[in-house]
Amino acid sequence: MSGTFTPNPAAAPLHTQVRAHAAMEARLMLRNGEQLLLAIVIPILVLVGAVLGADRLGLDLSSRAVDVFTPGVIALAVMSTSFASLAIATGFERRYGVIKRLGSSPLPRHGLLLGKVRALLMVQALQLLVVALVAFTLGWQPEVGFWPFLSSLILGTAAFASLGLFIAGVLRAEATLAMANLLYLLMMAGGAVVLPASAYGGFGRFTSYLPSGALGESMRQALQHGSWDLRGLGVMAGWAVLGTFLTARTFKWE
Repeated sequence: MSGTFTPNPAAAPLHTQVRAHAAMEARLMLRNGEQLLLAIVIPILVLVGAVLGADRLGLDLSSRAVDVFTPGVIALAVMSTSFASLAIATGFERRYGVIKRLGSSPLPRHGLLLGKVRALLMVQALQLLVVALVAFTLGWQPEVGFWPFLSSLILGTAAFASLGLFIAGVLRAEATLAMANLLYLLMMAGGAVVLPASAYGGFGRFTSYLPSGALGESMRQALQHGSWDLRGLGVMAGWAVLGTFLTARTFKWE
């Protein structure tokens, strides 16, 4: 005979577990000062500095500075969260045994990864809102192609998240911190994510094959011209496949 208060020891449905884990991951990400700096503060500083200083730098831009730089800064925000923040957080979670303990919970490993991805998307939604508000204040006038933009966002997130997890899964936490920050700074400065490839002279043709350059150019095409950058999308898809393969082969859960 069963009553209203009969215990039900079964685990919660997977989607409920993933939702709860994603909410926890997003809260932790936004409470961490370094990750908040990467996710929100740096992109905003880059946007304001680039727009206000474009004339002084003597950049030859095809459109208004705010219209050129805003898509690149949105790409930078995606890279900040999906790559640097994810790699650093996961590296220290491995160090302190957080992932190992979560592995002994009813949440399966693929549920753990789904929760991380969902948390990334939640934080990215906040990033997009903040960057867009600042850009509109500076006079941004986008010509949005929704599907090209969404495709760029998804493939860029997949590419950088897979590469971030690969680094976090094979290096010690301190090495992950150093490597993720170094690669982030190199891609921000020389990876054609904020500046278009044309600003790098002869080296610009090579940047389009980097995940940063592919994401930056895809965002510029989607938000400046409302069009597709099929090569950029293909490059990001290739990096996503490579990163996923490497992560699946090498990731250590403890």
